[in-house]
Amino acid sequence: MSESSSPISRRVGAIAPSATLAVSIKAKALKAAGEPVIGFGAGEPDFATPDHIVEAAVAAARDPKNHKYSAVGGLPELKEAIVAKTRRDSGFECDTTQVLVTNGGKHAVYNTLLTLLDEGDELLLPAPYWTTYPEPVALAGAKAVVIPTDAQSGFRVSLEQLEEAWTPRTKALLFVSPSNPTGAVYSRDEIEAIGRWAVDKGVWVITDEIYEHLTYGDNTHHSLPVVVPEIADRCVILNGVAKTYAMTGWRVGWMIGPANVIKAAQNLQSHATSNVANVSQMAALAAVSGPLDAVYEMREAFDRRRQTMFRLLSGIDGVVTPEPQGAFYAFPSFESILGRTIAGRTPTTTLELADLFLEEIKVAMVPGEAFGSPGYARLSFALGDDDLGEGIGRIVDLLEG
Repeated sequence: MSESSSPISRRVGAIAPSATLAVSIKAKALKAAGEPVIGFGAGEPDFATPDHIVEAAVAAARDPKNHKYSAVGGLPELKEAIVAKTRRDSGFECDTTQVLVTNGGKHAVYNTLLTLLDEGDELLLPAPYWTTYPEPVALAGAKAVVIPTDAQSGFRVSLEQLEEAWTPRTKALLFVSPSNPTGAVYSRDEIEAIGRWAVDKGVWVITDEIYEHLTYGDNTHHSLPVVVPEIADRCVILNGVAKTYAMTGWRVGWMIGPANVIKAAQNLQSHATSNVANVSQMAALAAVSGPLDAVYEMREAFDRRRQTMFRLLSGIDGVVTPEPQGAFYAFPSFESILGRTIAGRTPTTTLELADLFLEEIKVAMVPGEAFGSPGYARLSFALGDDDLGEGIGRIVDLLEG
């Protein structure tokens, strides 16, 4: 069949499947078949959603008013709570005209990028990046300009790199701290410098703050438009309940931005999905307006696992592991491992190494190629302590046995 006769459009046909979900699905399938798989691929907390949130959803499901369509942009009470939560957690002041409730964080990403980008625009995208970011950029007919970072730079982009990557076509910068997949957290001074650069250049900033509560040690999350208020009218904040409240399956995210951008994104959403499920919205209301006690308990567990994973990975000869500062991922370099013969095979890419790990020792990790950083891999520490130790132990035995 010729390209012109394909039933699939070029833009949709060019979309790569989510590598993180693919690894998770493959690992779950092997586990269901009885294999002793340990999955480091999951981008979600291994905790249950806190009880008070679940109970709010149960009550909402019994209320007939939640069985009907609701406002496309979000339930008014949830939008008010998001405004209050944002003020409480980051100090950013907004009103409900600046909030759009979306079907999860990915939907917020798509809404934002499709609303802001035109054909031929460029978006600056520091790598490693979350696997979803480039896809809506391409769907909009725009170009993702990838800016590589590495372990030596702490996976943080520099002003010099941004300046070098900027062109008159640069419309926006996608900024993430704490970072998926690296766990890097930018300092307040670094955030201020990047924000002021964006103001000077007239560049929009899309800042993904979904891991805002997951920072460790002396590292702290700072919201870019709070640090640099002058960027607020050219900034969109992405967030959601998934990571903070262990609610990945509830599918509630949001975007906060200038009212005209939110209105346009809401128009897009009105034709794509209409409102987010009301029961999920009521659960999110209980989450963002409730206490953070469960969040702090989860963070304490993640911090313990973070330290364990960092210690174990750092002990493997040839593996370079920056200490994760936030989120729940480590992003070690396996570059010195590649080219070695392991279990009769000689992987030359982290794609091949990840496949070898899954087949030989039943350990699932996401190769760095998925994040625009070959030679690295993402390992989530959002799994039980015993599985974490066992999984890293298998890697040690394979590489050093």
